[in-house]
Amino acid sequence: MTAAREAIALPLTFLTVALLGGLRISDRVALLPPPLFALALSVLLLALLVRCGALAPDRLVHPSRSMLANLNGLVIVLAVFLATAQAFNAATPDPGVPRVLFNVAFLLLLANTMAAAPDRVRALRSVLVIFGSAFVAKFVVLSALSTPAQGGFTRAMQMLFEGVTLGTVTQDVLHPVSGYVAFFTLMLYLIGLVLLPARG
Repeated sequence: MTAAREAIALPLTFLTVALLGGLRISDRVALLPPPLFALALSVLLLALLVRCGALAPDRLVHPSRSMLANLNGLVIVLAVFLATAQAFNAATPDPGVPRVLFNVAFLLLLANTMAAAPDRVRALRSVLVIFGSAFVAKFVVLSALSTPAQGGFTRAMQMLFEGVTLGTVTQDVLHPVSGYVAFFTLMLYLIGLVLLPARG
């Protein structure tokens, strides 16, 4: 791993994700901290990354490295942790039944991936599928179900869906920019994971 990647690219990437993951755009712009469950999921995902070799902490913090290099490595580890929590935050709907369903799905998918003990490539592929599926579910499916319908058929489908789910599986209408910000954030996060120092 080059010094530029370790000192600049990785911290900048993950700190940007940590910032954008909490960004909520509506009538006003707000920065939200990650919920507690997102922090727990972040710990699980970091454990998975270490276990599969996608993240080698000893290449970031080790007695053989200088104090400055270890400090930089510690910043990267903390930034990855925060970015992971905020990536889950960005991919999860706001409070309500959808959030609970997403959190349970995240937990089960991470537990299943850990149980499978994948190698680095398979683990990263699994993380891509997890976040990609969550993005589509939140910003395409739930957004379509929550946006006021334009046509008669769409209104009928929404009413049918609300009747079946008792109106619990919807979310507040998202600002049009929200999906693009989340897409950029999640892509940047996944690129950052690929750039992490892996176990040799």
